[in-house]
Amino acid sequence: MLPFMLMYGLFTLYPLFNGIFMSLRGGRLGRPQEFVGLANYAALFKDSYFYEAFGNTFLFVFVSTPIIVLLGLVFALVSNSKHRGAKVVKIAAFLPYILSISVITSIWVYTFKPYIGFLNSYLIRLGVVGDQVLWFDRAPLAWATIIIATTWWTVGFNTILFIAGLQEIPDELYEASSIDGATKWQQLKYITLPSLKGVTVMIVLLQIIASFKIFGQPFLMTGGGPGTSTRPLVQYIYEKGFKDWNAGYASAMSYMLLLVIIVVAFVYNKVTSNDGGGKGA
Repeated sequence: MLPFMLMYGLFTLYPLFNGIFMSLRGGRLGRPQEFVGLANYAALFKDSYFYEAFGNTFLFVFVSTPIIVLLGLVFALVSNSKHRGAKVVKIAAFLPYILSISVITSIWVYTFKPYIGFLNSYLIRLGVVGDQVLWFDRAPLAWATIIIATTWWTVGFNTILFIAGLQEIPDELYEASSIDGATKWQQLKYITLPSLKGVTVMIVLLQIIASFKIFGQPFLMTGGGPGTSTRPLVQYIYEKGFKDWNAGYASAMSYMLLLVIIVVAFVYNKVTSNDGGGKGA
């Protein structure tokens, strides 16, 4: 295990602890820095842009997580069925997940682009809109493009996890319920969903953590705009650290984000464990 532990210590543990010390220092990156204690953390609570970026991140987590999890469940149910085309659905759901973030955002930026993107052309032909929709010029529409692109990119991972959970459910349960006259809806309600509770708890938690760390989609699709209305916290951390070269302040924001993720995960685990939902995870 020694080679692994050396690499893990060098690339994970050392940056983790070094970042803590960095958050306690002030000055520009690359120049002599001085110890400032908790000054960087105190400055966070006076920074309106920090609150805005945190609010944008929470908005994305709150809206995108249910959508991605529910669609993953739907695709898994279809993929795990014996209907014709189930394999096609499974492949179609998972394929985008293997693409890089730059490829994903390029596809969706071109799709939503006014005048040259095909989405507006189809919407106009169908009579849904009368003119070009400027998707990236208003915050609600810009967020919609980010959520759609993220869903298309990541839903396949949740689909695979749900499929693994579905395949753990004994077929005897469905056979016995069919003999007793249970409908497909009753099987879903009383067998499938309860059996997937542990897997669902795990998927939701993983999705929440992943959504808190959103960066590439808004950075490459909207640049955080219009204005700063779609700028998440990780993008603000990046700008402070690598544009303003304020590594101490950026590190302080990073550890504040880490603290929030830990608290949210802890509360979520407590809530789900109280009703027995976390036992399967």
